[in-house]
Amino acid sequence: MRSGKSGTNKKLVGRKCNKNERPPAAVRVRPLSQMEAVLKNLASTAELLAVAALSDAVDRWDKVTLSRAFHWARYCEHLYSRFHNKSPVRRIMEKQLQHTNQSLQAVFPGYTEISFSDLSRCKHLLLVALLNNLELPISIMKILFDTNSPVNTKQSEYQDVSGLCSHIIQCKSACKVLAPLTDMSAIGADAEVQGVMLMERLGALLSQGSEAWRTEHFLDSVLRGCEGGAQHFCLVIAAALLTKKNSAAQTALEDFLLDWLQTKHSKLQHMCSALPTALLIDLAKEHLKFRDAYFDVLKKWASDMEYSISEGEWVQTSTNQTVSFQRLTEHFLALFQACPSLREDVEKELNALKISDGDFDVRGLSVWGDLLSTLNK
Repeated sequence: MRSGKSGTNKKLVGRKCNKNERPPAAVRVRPLSQMEAVLKNLASTAELLAVAALSDAVDRWDKVTLSRAFHWARYCEHLYSRFHNKSPVRRIMEKQLQHTNQSLQAVFPGYTEISFSDLSRCKHLLLVALLNNLELPISIMKILFDTNSPVNTKQSEYQDVSGLCSHIIQCKSACKVLAPLTDMSAIGADAEVQGVMLMERLGALLSQGSEAWRTEHFLDSVLRGCEGGAQHFCLVIAAALLTKKNSAAQTALEDFLLDWLQTKHSKLQHMCSALPTALLIDLAKEHLKFRDAYFDVLKKWASDMEYSISEGEWVQTSTNQTVSFQRLTEHFLALFQACPSLREDVEKELNALKISDGDFDVRGLSVWGDLLSTLNK
């Protein structure tokens, strides 16, 4: 059921903006009145996102309303860039968002909370919200997908958003065309660029002294933003970890990203099953932490296998049914070929696991014994 009749919707749609409401070039926070104004604008933009996603009020939007909406989304991105590393102000804004989220959840069933980190991609959230709203009028769709009017980047009271989606499509198409020309063709040009941008953003957060949990929250936000595009997210992470910069700062960034990835067990397993083996081997050769995590994933896949008498083969039961026993052995062999020194230690561990299963040499009784036998053929 739509919530277009709510007081929140009426306030946002019926309200007129004047020139004095433009986001200031710099937001000063010491005077109480200005801080109150910032918090009010922050709450209003969160309400705007809720309306864009869940209300039938968007069917009354026109071009000016659309431009004004993106105007406020840019304002919130400015707030994030200005205050994300200023803990006292950030805490005040987080408290305001928490209060606003609670109010909006009472008005809009299915409302998704907005975190402070989400403000860094407010324009993206607004665009996705509008495109997913079935009440969005065709007139607004035509503006967003206008191919005759490129996005106007000139500064004005409200930036023209004509052709915004077409501009995004053109950029993604250019990345696809350029992909075969990159040295990292297994990753793709768009994922490679995003990987570099991800590392730059991580570097900025860590260099500004942000608490580790805030940086982790940023990565969680990126992960949520890639829902439905898990394969692409894996490519972006791979590209970030293979960024060629030899410095202590780069190593610290890679360690942070690897530590975070190891806490996302399901995502790490998906990464190991979805990425090309050659790309996984490049990561294993480059990063000892990834190599160890990769090996742990392979052991997890093996431990979750059961022997199927009807098929005469070991099959996955729950964890990752796309990984066959043959595919599992291919992963191990590729890892041994890339890291020969690893083979002896791995075989010792697999043999110990075989012994714990009863040390039988009969096929079908121990996945570890059958795995060793296949690897040594």
